[in-house]
Amino acid sequence: MRRLFLLLFLLLASPTFASSLLDNRPSATLGAASLSNNADFLPVQEAFKLSLVQADAHSVKLRFIATDGYYLYRHRLQFRAEPADITLGAPNIPPGEAKHDEFFGEVEVYHGVLDIELPRSDARAFTLVVGYQGCADKGLCYPPQTERLSIDGEGAPSTTAGVAAAGWSWKSLLLFFLAGLGLTFTPCVLPMLPILSGVVLRGQVGGLRGLSLSLAYVLPMAASFAVLGALMGLFGAGLNLQARLQSAWVLVPFAAFFVLFALAMFGLFDIKLPQALSNRLDNLANRTQGGSLLGAAVLGVLSSLLVSPCVSAPLAGALLYISASGDALGGALKLFALGLGMGAPLLLIATGGAAWLPKSGAWMNSVKNTIGVLLLGLAIGLLSRVLPGPVTLLLIGLLAAGVALFLGALELVVKTPRQRLAQLLGLALLVYALACWYGALSGQGDPLRPLPPPPGAAAQTASKADAWQTLTRAAALDAALAEAKAAGQPVLLDWYADWCISCKVIEHEVLNAPQVQSQLGTFRLLRLDITQSNAEQRALLDRYGLFGPPALMFFAANGSEITADRVVGEINAGDFAEVLTRVRGQLGL
Repeated sequence: MRRLFLLLFLLLASPTFASSLLDNRPSATLGAASLSNNADFLPVQEAFKLSLVQADAHSVKLRFIATDGYYLYRHRLQFRAEPADITLGAPNIPPGEAKHDEFFGEVEVYHGVLDIELPRSDARAFTLVVGYQGCADKGLCYPPQTERLSIDGEGAPSTTAGVAAAGWSWKSLLLFFLAGLGLTFTPCVLPMLPILSGVVLRGQVGGLRGLSLSLAYVLPMAASFAVLGALMGLFGAGLNLQARLQSAWVLVPFAAFFVLFALAMFGLFDIKLPQALSNRLDNLANRTQGGSLLGAAVLGVLSSLLVSPCVSAPLAGALLYISASGDALGGALKLFALGLGMGAPLLLIATGGAAWLPKSGAWMNSVKNTIGVLLLGLAIGLLSRVLPGPVTLLLIGLLAAGVALFLGALELVVKTPRQRLAQLLGLALLVYALACWYGALSGQGDPLRPLPPPPGAAAQTASKADAWQTLTRAAALDAALAEAKAAGQPVLLDWYADWCISCKVIEHEVLNAPQVQSQLGTFRLLRLDITQSNAEQRALLDRYGLFGPPALMFFAANGSEITADRVVGEINAGDFAEVLTRVRGQLGL
């Protein structure tokens, strides 16, 4: 049971890491099985919502909101006025998140809220034409988009189709709940549960009364966290911290805060409220009587203010994360879920399930140390936006080596089986650290692939690419499919575009993998290049019900598509090899 709670707690940093702090691009090797249809992706107008915030005689202010899991490219943002004789000034676009890609080099992207200001010197009404392009973190890239906004001549804001998007999902709420549950099992919180249950419940354990008292304590406590989360989300939205956080002057201090919080988790010092404020709150809590619904509610609110040293550091990290999201509703819901997780053990005690809770022990120090390591990882993630890739890789290797030494990787005397298992894990981390350092010195920057590619790999990739027939026109595609049908040959159709990072990943790392190459000989290989994204190519996307590339489609010898095995979005080589095996079995190849 203790190991189960510890495993749940290790999910603490998942919401923040899910925001792609360390991602350089979507991974083709670590992802789950690919998505087989467009139901897993949003239409482009829902993924990226554009709205007119304000328009006056001097400027036009726009707001993009990228839904959670999607991002915009800075270099794809374009603005022009209709009629053309209305001149707009250079757009004021804040710096984006630096994103290094081995195929496209250095690009800037935006997650969450992006505010843009366009200077204007003409008070006439006009139509603002906005061009943009974005991708999904799961691998789908949308074609370049164009939207038109009517700008009023008097400078009054116009009504547009953009509304604020909720930056939360049920998965993120569950992760924050598990994080709150994990925070309970720290050395200075878990021992307080019996004391807290005695004050709140006053011996009224079990039954409806015990449940009511515990809920009266937990819900106000979670609501207080929710208010704090809403304020931080609103604060972030008002100042557009998502964009401001991309400055080194902001990222470096924030990373320093995470390092400070990590050192606190390692026990070097405590983070507390000012002594005068802490004493006042302690006195107020001591005067509050338990055993009543009102008293339990007051204690719940006060306990959210009297944050212990073990909780303050991760909570502060969560607040920084929420402030960068720029979403008040999402921030409130996430911290409400965090508060519910922290109060869940008390609910368990109130209903007579105290025997299920793990006992205090030295294992809780491991929980604190785990939080500290995760906070150091977050600090490196923040710095990765301003540091060169090799430097980031050096820091990741340093963190991995530190954890390896803590786990006893180099200790000569190992006594218990648990210590041997920890040492084995430490040795693996030490090997990874050495790989990171070697890759960094070789100019690499991807922590998922720290080692440089073997020599000659590029030449082999080029020779394999010759087997594909590249098409750009609808008529050419129809003719190639008809020719394959006449020859009784099955077809593999690859949807591709130069501006699609995931298409490059599939081209170089999936379709060239040995387990995939060995099965492609029986197919006619067609690649539809929609880089131009003209009307004809967009009509092809509509014909096949696609939002954009990448996509891989199979056609049987009779010309009909095998829709059940259509692949949309990024996929790794192993999963695509399984798809190929299944399709070849259906076709009797």
